Amino acid sequence: MNLARPSEHSASPAGRSRARARNVLATAAVTALACGAVVIPLTSAHAADTNLSQGKTATASSSENDGVFGAKAAVDGDTGTRWSSTFSDGQWLQVDLGQVSTITRVDLQWEAAYADAFQILVSNDGTTWTTAKTVTGGTGGKQSVTVSATGRYVRMLTTHRATTYGVSLWELQVFGTAGTSTPTPTPTPTSTPTSTPTGACGTTNVALGKAATASSTENAGTPASAAVDGDAGTRWSSAFTDAQWLQVDLGSSQNVCGVELDWEGAYGKAFQVQTSADGSTWTTVYSTTTGTGGTQKLTVSGTGRYVRVLGSARGTQYGYSLWELKVFTTSGSTSSPTSTPTQTPTSTPTPTPTSTGNPIPGGGSLGSNVHIFTPSDSAASIQSTLDSVFSRQETNQFGDERDLLLFAPGSYDVKANVGFYTSVAGLGKNPDDVNINGGVWVDAGWFDGNATQNFWRSVENLSITPQGYPERWAVAQAAPMRRVHVKGDLSVYPSSYGWASGGFIADSKVDGTVSTASQQQWFSRSSTFGGWSGSVWNMVFAGVQGAPSDAAYPNPPFTTVATQPVDVEKPYLYMSGSATTDLAVWVPSKQTSTSGVTWPNTPGRSVPISQFYVAHPGDTTAKINQALAQGLNLMFTPGVYHLDGTIAVNNPDTVVLGLGLATLIPDKNASAMTVADVNGVSVSGLLFDAGTAGSPSLLRVGTAGSHADHAADPISIHDIFTRVGGVVPGKTGTAIEIDADDTVVDHVWSWRADHGAGVGWTANTADYGFVVNGNDVTAYGLFVEHYQKYNVLWNGNGGKTYFYQSELAYDVPNQAAWQNGSTRGYAGYKVASTVTTHEAWGLGVYCYFNVDPTITVDRAIEVPDVPGVKIHHAASVSLGGNGSIQHVVNNTGGIAQGTATVPSYVTQYGG
Repeated sequence: MNLARPSEHSASPAGRSRARARNVLATAAVTALACGAVVIPLTSAHAADTNLSQGKTATASSSENDGVFGAKAAVDGDTGTRWSSTFSDGQWLQVDLGQVSTITRVDLQWEAAYADAFQILVSNDGTTWTTAKTVTGGTGGKQSVTVSATGRYVRMLTTHRATTYGVSLWELQVFGTAGTSTPTPTPTPTSTPTSTPTGACGTTNVALGKAATASSTENAGTPASAAVDGDAGTRWSSAFTDAQWLQVDLGSSQNVCGVELDWEGAYGKAFQVQTSADGSTWTTVYSTTTGTGGTQKLTVSGTGRYVRVLGSARGTQYGYSLWELKVFTTSGSTSSPTSTPTQTPTSTPTPTPTSTGNPIPGGGSLGSNVHIFTPSDSAASIQSTLDSVFSRQETNQFGDERDLLLFAPGSYDVKANVGFYTSVAGLGKNPDDVNINGGVWVDAGWFDGNATQNFWRSVENLSITPQGYPERWAVAQAAPMRRVHVKGDLSVYPSSYGWASGGFIADSKVDGTVSTASQQQWFSRSSTFGGWSGSVWNMVFAGVQGAPSDAAYPNPPFTTVATQPVDVEKPYLYMSGSATTDLAVWVPSKQTSTSGVTWPNTPGRSVPISQFYVAHPGDTTAKINQALAQGLNLMFTPGVYHLDGTIAVNNPDTVVLGLGLATLIPDKNASAMTVADVNGVSVSGLLFDAGTAGSPSLLRVGTAGSHADHAADPISIHDIFTRVGGVVPGKTGTAIEIDADDTVVDHVWSWRADHGAGVGWTANTADYGFVVNGNDVTAYGLFVEHYQKYNVLWNGNGGKTYFYQSELAYDVPNQAAWQNGSTRGYAGYKVASTVTTHEAWGLGVYCYFNVDPTITVDRAIEVPDVPGVKIHHAASVSLGGNGSIQHVVNNTGGIAQGTATVPSYVTQYGG
C-alpha cells in the first residue's frame, strides 16, 4: 500500500507539506469489529443511501494549509482534494447538515495519513455532543462506519494517528435521511435519563470517595482512586499516550452541572467531559482542544451516573495527571441507584490496555531456548550442548530457532562455536567473573570461507583465554562483541582469509593485538587494545585506548576520536545472588567524555527480574502492553513473536531487553514498537522483521514534532536490527525513526534484504532505513543497507555519527527507476538542507548494482554547505565495478568505479 514517507524537510515547520500519492488504494476486504463499530470497505451496496454532507459547511480543528487542505475539501465530492490537519492527535472535522437528520452511516476515504482510533460524534446544536461510535484498530483506506443516531452536526474526532503526520481525508460522507424541521437547541440523547436538572449548582463534591477507574496508570503509586480521595497531595497519572480516560461512578444518576479538574503539570490540551447512565453509552457535555492545565472549573449540563474525562491530546510529553476530579450537581430529580454494570464499556478508546484489573506478575521462567551452565556441570555435557546448538544454527540464516547460552560465574574448559541467532553471555557482574578457557568462536567454513553473511549473533560479559590460537570473531553485521575481556589476541577475519564485512566491539579489552586482515570495515568504541593490525576501507575508533593514529588518513584508512561525548552502555543480565534463579538486569548510567572500558563496577542500577514482564512467543500484544502500562519492564525470551498490534513503551526509564536475538514481526499494518517521548527508556537486543502487511515503521522512538529535552536522561537503543525481506516479502515505509531529542543510538543494522526469500525491487519494498527527526541525536556504529531511497535521512540538528557503513540497493532495475528529480540515484547518507549543525566521522558508502551495472549515483553523501556541517573521513567504493558513484560528498571526491574496487576518499568536508 502507499504510505506517507518522510521528506528531507519533515522536521521543519516550513517544510511540512507532504507531496503524497494522489491515488488511495482500496483496503483489503475485511470486516473489523472495533468497540462495537462495524468497519467495512466501501462498496456499491450502499448506493441507495443519500449523501447528506456533500457541499455542506465543514469546519475543522486545524488545517495543514487552509488554502489548500481546508475542511471544505473533504465534502466537495472531489476525490482529488483533501482536508489535512496539523501533526497532532485530538483533531476533528465536522459538517453541518443544515437540519437534524437521521444518520445511518459515515464513510471515510482516508489519504495515507489516517487515524487508527477515532470517534463519530453527533450534535443538534454544535455544542453538546453524543458519541455515536468509537473505532479503534482502524486500517485507513476507505472505511464505512455504521451508526444509528440523529443530529444536525456530525464530527469525526481522532484519538490516535497511525502515522507521524496529522490526519487527512479525501472525503467525509454522511448517509441517512434528511430532516424536515428546524432543530431544537438542546439535544436529548437516548442514553441519558429524561429528567431535567433544576436548581442552582451545588458546592458538594459528589465524586469524593466514589469508585474510580482509568484506562491506565503510570505506576502503582498513581491509581485512579487518588483523583477522588480529597487529598491534594495524591494524584492519578496515566500512561504516556494521548487516548486516556478517568471515570467515576457516582452511585446513582445525578444532574451534573459542574466539573473541576485540578491538573498536575501533565495536563490535557484536548479532552472531553462525558456522562453516561450505564458506563457504556456516553454523551459529551464539554469539549476543548485548547486546555491550559492548572485548575479548570467547567460549567456543564448533563445527567448520568458515570462521569468521564476523555483525553485526546496531551499538553506535555508525559501522560495525563489529575490531583483531583470533582463533580457538582443540582437539586432536582434523580433516578434510583442501579447495580454496577458488569460489561466492559465498548465505546471506550483504550489503545493502552487498562491496568486496573488483575495485575500481571513480573519474573518467571526464561524458557527452553535459554541454556544456563554452572561450574558444577561437566565440561563434556556443556560441550555437548554447545555443539548441538551450533549444528542447528551454523547455516540457519533465515530460520526460527533462537538460543541463549548463559554461563554462571566460574571457569569453563570449552569452546563455543557460534552460529546464527545464538548469543553467548556471562552472568557475572563483571566480565572477569566468567572465564572461557578455549574460545567463543566464529569462522566461515559453512560459506566456503566467506564471512560476509555471518550475521545475527553476539557475545557479551565474559572473559576468554585462547588456547594456542587467537580468539576468532569473524563476523559481518549484527554480531556485536560487548563487555568481553580477551586474554590474548583477537582475529576478526576468517581463517581462510576470505572476505568479512563487520563489525562492532564495545566496552571490551583485548590484552594482545586485534588483527583485521581481510575485514572490510570495523567500529570499536569504549575499549582498550594492546595493539591493532590491518585495514581495508574504513576502521573507526571512538574512546578506544590503544587505537592507532589517523594522521595519515586515508593511508591507512583509520579514524580515531579520543573520547565519546556521551556513553550509555547496553543493559545486561546477571546473577544478583548465588543461585541461577537470582537474576537481575544491570542498567548502566550515562557517562560523558569517556574512553576505555567501564568495568569493573560499571556505574548504574540493578533491576530485579521480578520487575520485568518476561515475555514468551505466543504472548499477545495486548498482554504485553498491559504489563508495560502496569509499570513493568519488558524482557523478551529467545523466539519469534508475531504481533497483532503495536507494542507501546510509554513509561519513563522502562528497560526493554531482548534475549537471544528475540524477533518481532508485525502481522498487521502497524509499527512493531513505539517509544513515547519520555526520559530514560532503553531498548536493546531485538531483531525487527517486517511483515507482509506493510508497516509505516518498525521501530519509532519519540513523538514527531516534540522536542522535549532528554539530555540528562536520554533514551537509548542498543543492538537493534531490522530486516525487510529474506524470510518473507516484508514491507515498511521507514525501518527506524528517531523523533526524540538526545537519543543515543548504539549499534544498528537496518537491512533491506538482498538475498533470501521475498526479495525483489517490487517485493520487499522499503524507502528509508534510518530517519532522524530529533535534535542532538548521537549514533555509534550505524550500518544501513539497500533501501530504495535514502538509507539514512537526517532531519534533526546537532546530530553526530561515529562510523557509518552503507551499501546502496543492489536490485535497482535501471537508471530511470532510480531518479531523485534531476539527481541520479539517492545518496547513502543524506543530511537535510534545513540542517545547520551536524558532524560525522568515518563514513563508507558502497554500490553493487548487480541487475544493471551501468547505473550511476551522483553522490555517496549529501549535506548542506553550511559552516556547522562537517564530515571527517569518508569513502565511496564500487564493488567489482558494478555501477559507479560520481562523488563522495556533494560534488567533492573522485568517481568510484572499475573492477579493481579501489575506494575514493575525502579527508575533510565542510566547517
